[in-house]
Amino acid sequence: MSYSTGTTALDPDRRDIGGPAPIRPTRMAGPTFRVLPWSGPRGWKHRPPVLRAKRDPGVESTDEGFSMVELMVVLLVLSILLAIAIPTFLGTTATADDRSAQANLSTAFTDAKIQFQNNGQTYDVGGISDPAGLSTALNSAQLSLAFKAGSSGTLTNQGSSGVLSSISVGVSLDGNGLVMGAYSVPGNCFYVVDNTQTLSPGSIGVAPYLGTYPVTPAWTSPLTAGSIGLPTIVGTSYVEVKGDVTKTDCNANTPRTSGSPATVKYLTTGFPG
Repeated sequence: MSYSTGTTALDPDRRDIGGPAPIRPTRMAGPTFRVLPWSGPRGWKHRPPVLRAKRDPGVESTDEGFSMVELMVVLLVLSILLAIAIPTFLGTTATADDRSAQANLSTAFTDAKIQFQNNGQTYDVGGISDPAGLSTALNSAQLSLAFKAGSSGTLTNQGSSGVLSSISVGVSLDGNGLVMGAYSVPGNCFYVVDNTQTLSPGSIGVAPYLGTYPVTPAWTSPLTAGSIGLPTIVGTSYVEVKGDVTKTDCNANTPRTSGSPATVKYLTTGFPG
């Protein structure tokens, strides 16, 4: 920088004498990076904070897993809860299945009474005892259920109920009696027996009323497997065979029981509880 006599040269670095302001670099928006110096074979001179856990001296690490005792306690608690919940769930499911079978029978019985009126106060079809013909008419009237004629066969497709929505149908020889059966998943079979008037002696001596073990208003446990004799009293009776896991026993034409521990009972006021 030089000065001449009587004249002052403009110093570009002196703002007090009108020099231009220094140009400063403009900071650009965006992330900033810190350069970590390398210290040789030992690695970085300073570790980034995000890679180093902060621990107070003298304090044990809390990053440990569960101990074996803690895991065993948790498993024990879960086992107790399952032991309580599973039987409750199964019991609720069994009750719901029984109620569904009973509701299906009630619906089927209502449809059968309509056919009874349409056929001239008889369960006969075309003047004869015809469970197959009655089942066909019921299937046409009630699409939510499957009706099938009971028979002396031992297979489900030969007239046994087997499932909640399948209704086995039996008719007395004189057309005065109707038997309908539905199987519930837990192993119970329900029947509705409707005797509109006194059954003829010939009807009582043949299926579906002929059986080795007569059904009574009290729970009865047949000792061995065999057919059961349905109620012959006038009116509507509700029969339950409880504890029989053989689905083919639930047949309106030849109702059977697998023997002990199955029990049988009927009521005139509703399905046995």
